[in-house]
Amino acid sequence: MFTIPLHRSVFNTESTVVLQDDLFTVTARSYPSGVSSLTVRNTRGHVEVLPFMGQIIWDAVFDGRSLRMTNMFSQPLPAKEISATYGCFAFHSGLLAAGCPSPEDDHPLHGEFACAPMQEAWLELDNDRIRVVSRYEYVMGFGHHYVAKPYVELRPTSSLFDIGLDVTNCSAYAEMPLQYMCHMNYAFIPGGHMHQTLPDGTFQLRRTIPAHVHPTPEWTELNKAILAGSLDANSLEGAEAFDPEIVYFADDLPRYGNDLEFTLESPGGRTFLTRFASSQFPVATRWILHNADQKVAAFVLPGTSRPEGRIAAEKACTLIHLQAGDSRHFVVTTGVKED
Repeated sequence: MFTIPLHRSVFNTESTVVLQDDLFTVTARSYPSGVSSLTVRNTRGHVEVLPFMGQIIWDAVFDGRSLRMTNMFSQPLPAKEISATYGCFAFHSGLLAAGCPSPEDDHPLHGEFACAPMQEAWLELDNDRIRVVSRYEYVMGFGHHYVAKPYVELRPTSSLFDIGLDVTNCSAYAEMPLQYMCHMNYAFIPGGHMHQTLPDGTFQLRRTIPAHVHPTPEWTELNKAILAGSLDANSLEGAEAFDPEIVYFADDLPRYGNDLEFTLESPGGRTFLTRFASSQFPVATRWILHNADQKVAAFVLPGTSRPEGRIAAEKACTLIHLQAGDSRHFVVTTGVKED
């Protein structure tokens, strides 16, 4: 394996080729907003990463089509909270807390890490794989201290790629809370159908209403229809009415096995796929929203807990208490299913 450091000086308004060989092409540029972007291409498509801002995956395009949700952003914007640049394909929600905070929580939406300023980034090449790695050290006087390394890994001829994260508690004595979700914002597929290696009925409709959701009479009736079983939770037929969002949870996934697979199939035959280990992610969330500005069918969001904030995770006994010096590794494989 050899490493190529990614210096900020290579990210300019004009695209710069960082690496090019028979397998991959890597280019760097800077948006007018000033946000640095790195694009890694293989024979099937490309993944665009923001290596110095949360290692957000801004877009993923395979076989000529974007996997990303419809959104309002023409470019990534400098932000401290993910909602201020919510046009991305995927981001890391966490790490000291994740999801939508309750009124009693004191953390930002989806945690401090989602838009965190990475201190460094580099490429790793090993045989027929390439990995974009970023590094962020969080340290707070009288608080927590951790190092996190998010990464994206591609193979030469594959339309699937890995999204990973390694985190280490660097405190010499104190445990830290850890709550994490790999938040992938897949495109809405009209008439699409979702499948998973879970028993029927595992996904259950969310009963709580977070602060950003403002119910309408129509939305309330939709929820009643879902609970009554008259709407198929695995189908996007009629999901154009899902505004505000409709959310489902599946808990205690290890009871269904370790290696789990989830798909979203389009009527035209294209299938999105996500795989992960329940030992790393014991909870799955499904998030669907459709309106004139935003269209998304996040058919599975792997997490260590439900995305309802740190206090809710603590009450549900799903908040991880990472001991001093200990590490956790997370990885999700996702993209377009291959024949």
